[in-house]
Amino acid sequence: MGARFPRERRLRDGRDYRRLSQAPGRVSTSAFVCLHAAARPETPDAAPRERLGVTVSRRVGSAVVRNRVKRQLREWFRQRHPVAGPPLDLVVIARSRAGGMTRRELRSELGRLGREIDRRRNHR
Repeated sequence: MGARFPRERRLRDGRDYRRLSQAPGRVSTSAFVCLHAAARPETPDAAPRERLGVTVSRRVGSAVVRNRVKRQLREWFRQRHPVAGPPLDLVVIARSRAGGMTRRELRSELGRLGREIDRRRNHR
């Protein structure tokens, strides 16, 4: 996969964000909140893979800090190997604590988030 984050792996529509905000699946850590839903509306162009939406507000830090957090989130998602099951749409919201974390701390926190998502996915 190239250096860009492909369009088919991104949540781009506000309807998707609203759908996920009302979904029951929610996982949180000290630095992130993840909204997820296993059931994706069936459309002819729907990609059969997981998709990611990222929300990083100004509370997290300056533009440089927010962009660093977003890059780490996208990289985590690219490298993520989810357990078997239906594809998930994920929205990850960064909390203000994420802005002060080192790269190693962010990776650790995102690993914890991914394990919790997969654990809950297996128990459905």
